[in-house]
Order: sequence, then C-alpha cells, then structure tokens
Amino acid sequence: MRIGILGLGRIGAFHAETLSGLDAVESLVVADPFAEAAKAAAERFGAEVADSPEALLAAGVDGIVVAAATDAHPALILAGVEAGVPVFCEKPVAKTMSEGVQVLKAVEGSAVPVQIGYNRRFDAGFVAARAAVQAGELGTLHTVRSTTLDPAPPPAAYIAASGGIFRDCSVHDFDIIRWVTGREVSEVYAVGGNRGADYIREAGDADTTGAVLTLDDGTIAVVSNSRHNGRGHDVRMELHGFDDSIAVGLEDKLPLRSVEPGVTFPAGTPHDFFMDRFTAAYRAELAAFTEVVSGSRPSPCTVADALEAGWIAEACTLSLKEHRPVRIEEVRTV
Repeated sequence: MRIGILGLGRIGAFHAETLSGLDAVESLVVADPFAEAAKAAAERFGAEVADSPEALLAAGVDGIVVAAATDAHPALILAGVEAGVPVFCEKPVAKTMSEGVQVLKAVEGSAVPVQIGYNRRFDAGFVAARAAVQAGELGTLHTVRSTTLDPAPPPAAYIAASGGIFRDCSVHDFDIIRWVTGREVSEVYAVGGNRGADYIREAGDADTTGAVLTLDDGTIAVVSNSRHNGRGHDVRMELHGFDDSIAVGLEDKLPLRSVEPGVTFPAGTPHDFFMDRFTAAYRAELAAFTEVVSGSRPSPCTVADALEAGWIAEACTLSLKEHRPVRIEEVRTV
C-alpha cells in the first residue's frame, strides 16, 4: 500500500522510518510546511514529496498518517475522511474539546476509519494486563496505579501550547486506565504543584500532579505525573484485585533504584526517552493501522475513544483549579 505522512518533525520522521520497514507498505508520500524536512525524509526513505496536504491526498495514497502540529489535526483528519482515505492521527484529536467534538460529529456515520495514536494500547505489558483483567485473573479490581514521569520538562514554547499537564501528559494514563480496565471514570479529584521550571508556573501549569479517579464500578485509580524525574522516563501501571496483583513496567530498564540490601533489580540502563520506552509499541501501532487501511480490522482507537480520555483531562484541570471533586458529567458536552 501507499501511505502519506503529513508532518516530518521528530515523531513524523520516526513514523516514516517505521512505515518504510513494514512489508505492507510499498511507498511513502510526505509533506511538511518546511520543505527541507520533507526533502530530508524523502531522501532517507525513498519517499515522494508533495507540496501540500491536498497534493498528497491526490497522489493515490491508501492511508495518511497525521503527525503535524495539533492545531492542524482537525482539518487534516476531515480532509482525509472527505477524500475517503483512512486516517491515523497522533493525539490529541484537536487543541480543544469543542473542536474535538466537532470532528467527532463530522466523522460519525462515515465508513472511513480514523485511528488516534494512543501507543500504550500496543505495548506488550499493557496488552497482557488488559488480557488478565478480561480473563478475570485478578478477581474484583479495587486499586489501579498509573504513572508517567518525564526525565525533564519540555521547552517553554511547548508548555505554552500544550494545554496543561493533564491534557498533554496525564491523558495517556487516563486512556490506558479505561482501556485496560474496560471501565469509565465517573469522578476525579486532582492536585498539583510546582517544584521547578519557573516557566511552567508562569504558564499557569503544574509540573507535578496527582489525581484520584473513581471508576464507574467503584474501583479507585491513582495517577501520578511529573515533568521532573532525573532517573529517567518512568511509565508503569499496577492493578490490584481480590485474587491477584500485576504490574506493567517492572523490567530491567525501569528508572527506579532499589535500596534494599542485596537487591540488584533493576539491573539495566534506565529508559530516558518516551520513544525508547515505547519503540515497539509505536511500530505495532502503525502495523495495526496498515490493517485498518486494508479493511482487515476496525480502528483500535477511535475519535470517540480519544475524546473520553480528553473529558477526564478536562475534569482534572477543573478540579485542580477549584480544589474540589469533579464529576465527568460536569464537563462533558456530548
């Protein structure tokens, strides 16, 4: 098949490399507002260059991967759907939930699939955790803990446009909690603080947060996030049930140091970058998209799925601001 890539920044170039190595992909067409980025990708991966999204869609592509800036996501998703071309788009669907709802309404009822990029759904550990929950191996769940800790904060310009830590970072935890447990979040209570990076505080954001989520069956989920974790990029999940407990991310590259006498775990070099932690998941995600393009599977993460994680982020943002519990129904507009 022939795949188009819109946006050749860090993640777009990584997707180009991944797609060029998949047996199902015969050729690539790339486009980026910065001509040099598109040219470099074309030379590296043997891709064809299109000078605009419209030209790319007219180049006979079977599917498109949207890795452009967030502001461009809605228009590019809709352009693909209107052209009858399956779309993979990095999260979020849009910069605001109101725009995301507009996209959802526009694609509802369309036979053209849209896959949103929540890569943890393709990580082997999270896949195994979901299977264990579905099989009833843990018995009744009572506690879930989900963690995303970045080794260092992103640049000030990124923070200013991110929408806040809950919408930018925690949303990955929110999505994977829903996906692994198969439950919805009914209420949240969030706290946050600033322990460094003055520009994050000046942007009105927190650099370290915690959120308690009450799921619709009474399970309690605790989410921890920070922009400051000097030992590395730490992504983990624990699930505790009446019959058993399991964990995702307890492997030798875990960025955590044990001080127990005689304990050598973890013994590897810590993960220091999200693309290091999730390289295999990103590849599996795009391999899944080729199956979506071929019609052999439905979208594994729809626009509606992505918006559900977004509502949780909205509720946490409001909870932090107003120092109170917030029910999801307070912020949901659809």
